[in-house]
Amino acid sequence: MSLTLGIPKETATDERRVALVPDVIKRLGAKGVKVVVEPGAGEHALIPDALFEEAGATLSSDVWSADIVVKVAPPTADEVARLGSESILIGFLAPLSSPETATLLRDKGVTAFAMEAIPRISRAQAMDALSSQSNVAGYKSVLTAADHSTRFFPMLMTAAGTIPPAKVLVLGIGVAGLQALATARRLGAKTTGYDVRPETAEQVESLGATWLDLGIEAAGEGGYARELTQEERDQQQQALTDATKGFDVVITTALVPGRPAPRLVTAEAVEGMRPGSVIVDLAGETGGNCELTEPGQTVVKHDVTIVSPLNLASDMPEHASQLYARNVQSLVELMLETPEGASEPSLKLDWDDEIIAGAAITRDGEIVHPGAKKTVEAAA
Repeated sequence: MSLTLGIPKETATDERRVALVPDVIKRLGAKGVKVVVEPGAGEHALIPDALFEEAGATLSSDVWSADIVVKVAPPTADEVARLGSESILIGFLAPLSSPETATLLRDKGVTAFAMEAIPRISRAQAMDALSSQSNVAGYKSVLTAADHSTRFFPMLMTAAGTIPPAKVLVLGIGVAGLQALATARRLGAKTTGYDVRPETAEQVESLGATWLDLGIEAAGEGGYARELTQEERDQQQQALTDATKGFDVVITTALVPGRPAPRLVTAEAVEGMRPGSVIVDLAGETGGNCELTEPGQTVVKHDVTIVSPLNLASDMPEHASQLYARNVQSLVELMLETPEGASEPSLKLDWDDEIIAGAAITRDGEIVHPGAKKTVEAAA
């Protein structure tokens, strides 16, 4: 019997991505995997049902009975109820912030794998959905800032005079931050980056940006940063506040898994920025990096526009879906084996594989992810 993989239509508010795209469905089909797609699943990503059919998928509303179900957003309680008790679920499952999801999946007996829990090791790079979607968010954050800005990004030399380039500060030098720096520079802005990890300075400078030096030396033994004293932390925050006032655009990307976002942009900093400046806060889902952020909203405070999108990658659903689908493909292929002499693959979950074990949230009626366990225990 063929191994089936189901792709439901996303139901979360403002979620426009789809878990698999036709190109990836073709590749999985070539390996003997039968893909079932719910009608309209790709509608918001501008992928019509006909393209899924041309790729070899079957259109059916009965996607929840598949051996493997792949989603983007965490499932609702109703969706979990529709899963088979021995099925596999793959998707963003929020193991550190949604104890309800982990509990429901455990009670249903589903084996669930969270894309955000995949170990960040070299062998798993092709499966790293956090990075692929952060790339999209970092790019889109700059376009969002430019759209709300009252100023040009590039320097313009015109008959009416010269307009200097916008000064853009990116706080948090991860995947999203690096992409934001690169995109802002492509638009002609003068870019600066900052992170509490001093080792990221080289990455910032490799993109032609300036490293923001706050004058706090935190070098410790063995190449690691030492812990700052409270006085030094206060000095660091004040230095960052003072520096922030001189930028036209600030993009913040600092997130700490399972914890509230660190506050990097104070109300004082916002008040000191020039009228018409823009802050794009990508940490709104966990409270925001800016003290005046209102998650999910666009507000104006002290004549500064503060934008806090909650699912920015979904604003570019076509390419975001393509990247996510390739991440999923790599993970699914790790779960397959084709026995000698067989024409179709079968499931083989190697629990000694650090990727399989690390990404698992629930298994055999238990919550197995350490972070998810703590989240559920704390909510009990």
